[in-house]
Amino acid sequence: MRQGAIALWCVSLALAGCATPPRNIDDACAIFEEKGGWYDDATDAYEKWGVPVHVQLAILRQESRFIHDAKPPRRKLLWVIPWTRRSSAYGYAQAKDGTWDWYRAKTGNGGADRDDFEDAADFIGWYGNMTYRLNGISRWDAYNQYLAYHEGHGGYRRGAYKRKPKVRAVARKVADNAARYYQQIRRCEDDLEGPWWWPF
Repeated sequence: MRQGAIALWCVSLALAGCATPPRNIDDACAIFEEKGGWYDDATDAYEKWGVPVHVQLAILRQESRFIHDAKPPRRKLLWVIPWTRRSSAYGYAQAKDGTWDWYRAKTGNGGADRDDFEDAADFIGWYGNMTYRLNGISRWDAYNQYLAYHEGHGGYRRGAYKRKPKVRAVARKVADNAARYYQQIRRCEDDLEGPWWWPF
């Protein structure tokens, strides 16, 4: 009985570790070294959809800072009382209910969860590929990919972001983070792709 309780406690600790955000979100190598499996998840999404790892990472950072159960802040009733949230956005990718349902229906990934990094990375890849197909934006163009992600494919097509300097500033920040992540990944890519059991 005691051994079972200890095992359950260890599993709980492991799951808690998986759910916590990375300690250093400014360094792609540190993120992937800390979060075993994330690099493979992002690489799988890249190979499937064509959206590169550094672009995925920059968008996820902006949307949730890698907090698995992130939600929009609540509105305030009478400036004091917590009220409803601004949208149904949830998880790593801050995907809204309707968009997530669209993703699951189109990909057949009916069991996908927004608080699962693997599914969130796949979603970012899928959405970025849709952006390429619908808006003609390169999958490597972090700036315009984020604008389309934030405004939606129709909103981007209508140029809604042109009237939103704050959104454009955020997109520039995403592009800067993507460029930095790209350079960092180039330095540690060989280590990340090595067998997990090989320490050198």
